[in-house]
Amino acid sequence: MDVIMKHKSENEEPILKIKDLKVYFDTDDGVVKSVDGVDLQIMKGKTLGLVGESGCGKSVSCLAIPGLVPSPPGRIAGGEIIYKGRNLLDLPEKEMEVIRGNDISMIFQEPMTSLNPLFTIGDQIKETIMLHQKKGKAEAHELTLQMLGKVGIPSPAVRINDYPHQMSGGMKQRVMIAMALSCTPEILIADEPTTALDVTIQAQILDLMQSLQDEFGMSILLVTHDLGVVANIATDVAIMYASRIVEYGKVEDIFGNPRHPYTLGLFTSIPVIGKRKENLYVIPGSVPNPLAFPAGCKFWPRCLFAQEICKVNEPLLEEVKEGHKAACHFKTSIDKYVWNEKTETSSFLI
Repeated sequence: MDVIMKHKSENEEPILKIKDLKVYFDTDDGVVKSVDGVDLQIMKGKTLGLVGESGCGKSVSCLAIPGLVPSPPGRIAGGEIIYKGRNLLDLPEKEMEVIRGNDISMIFQEPMTSLNPLFTIGDQIKETIMLHQKKGKAEAHELTLQMLGKVGIPSPAVRINDYPHQMSGGMKQRVMIAMALSCTPEILIADEPTTALDVTIQAQILDLMQSLQDEFGMSILLVTHDLGVVANIATDVAIMYASRIVEYGKVEDIFGNPRHPYTLGLFTSIPVIGKRKENLYVIPGSVPNPLAFPAGCKFWPRCLFAQEICKVNEPLLEEVKEGHKAACHFKTSIDKYVWNEKTETSSFLI
């Protein structure tokens, strides 16, 4: 897969650091450790792609940043989220209300249910502007029209009075982006922003996000299942599996030399244009139940490389090279995977 290379800025620095984050949910069946020791950093003006199967803890990690984890049953069991020298997890709700939506905004996964059907889209955007920017109704109205125009909604003066049911899925997603960007945040969290949209609209939404990022200079945390999207718009990539980050690095390092078996498995399952693969590689099994994670490495029951040490000791996320980390006992020996054209099967070389 071709990768668009990114040029590292000399002034590159993290705008937000997540350290050993733990988010647990108390249920009748036991404690669900959705996020269990996650370390991430979002660079200023860059895009971090967060990738993994459903149920890995990506969305919960995102919700923890602006303090939106439902409590109960959820709770922050440990860790830090450092923004501008302050741990967001220690701030009282009043202070978080100032940051949430103003400095850190979020586009939720499903635009169809994220908008209130009882209010016009204009009223919902204006409310955000008036709350965080302390603008009057007239000024908030003008800013709303400007944002609707920026996100490509035709005839903003007319559509501002529409209710959500009068708009298509793509238009609703544009409204969500307009709402998230109405206060020009420094960090935009986009939790699978193209879910349920057709391919053409997906491309338009992603192009829109990139152009707005260039205009506002914001940082983006992008949650997605699409590795092609990550390759084209992300600067850094974090691969998440069963509540933890298993590989982290620059997009060119992850795509050019993946060092964790899970990452390798994800890449091998991607169809390649021009090559006939009737039987794509499938990672065996599924993401384990968070109520009963296996001992040792959580990926070992599905891993082609698993040995006895994997079943006992959970590997740490350690550096393979500068800026590239992997959590695998055998990361230094994993080289590449091979596709056999004759048998149309995949295998890994060690």
